[in-house]
Amino acid sequence: MKKRILLSFGLLSVFLFLTGCSEIKKPITAESTGFWNEYIVYPLSWVIKEGAHILGGSFGLSLIVVTILVRLAILPLMIKQTRSSKAMQALQPEMKALREKYSSKDQKTQQKLQQETMALFQKHGVNPMAGCFPLIVQMPILIGFYHAISRTREIAQDSFLWFDLGEKDPYYILPIIAGITTFIQQKLMMAGQEQNPQMAMMLWMMPIMIVVFAFNFPAALSLYWVVGNIFMIVQTYFIKGPDLKAQATGKAGGAKK
Repeated sequence: MKKRILLSFGLLSVFLFLTGCSEIKKPITAESTGFWNEYIVYPLSWVIKEGAHILGGSFGLSLIVVTILVRLAILPLMIKQTRSSKAMQALQPEMKALREKYSSKDQKTQQKLQQETMALFQKHGVNPMAGCFPLIVQMPILIGFYHAISRTREIAQDSFLWFDLGEKDPYYILPIIAGITTFIQQKLMMAGQEQNPQMAMMLWMMPIMIVVFAFNFPAALSLYWVVGNIFMIVQTYFIKGPDLKAQATGKAGGAKK
């Protein structure tokens, strides 16, 4: 969990660095050169524009459709992340027993704890870092969306609902919804897992960071976050739904007794 938190902060730092790079002021066109422009930014810009043409000129609707398509494309990775989370949840009793067995804080005991923990993961075919991989995959897409929106005049100058896509949400509604949906998504992902201070910090820190970033970035990016989060909430519910219902029933039964 500590590694996951550090990775999340690291990726967000990279996001901030790349969103501030000099190319952000250069319009993106079919003639733009470089791997980043040719294979990430321009394809996203082109798909959003083509989607808008199909959807009656609405770049907002196009962004929603493209976001769903992107989420469907990476759905196998997200399912793998959810299953990895469930597998880690199932191992919590054994991991707790190992921590109690090797409770001493001396270096030799802690090394033994790490060895036994890794052996446990290998035995059950669980990769503790598998849950971070989808985040790594999504970060270039997120940065690509930011560049596509900012560097495509047609997108940046269009409006949708109450906001301009290329400007901040004037009422901060989208950033707040983005934070709330991020919290719900993470709450569902962590449901049934043994809670610890690191997980509790992650549960609150990520939504707060998303809100802070969304306050300062174009509303179109907040729209991407909100639609993507809602997609993830529905996906997680369908994958983990039976376990969540069983857990709730168990708790209710226990309380009744």
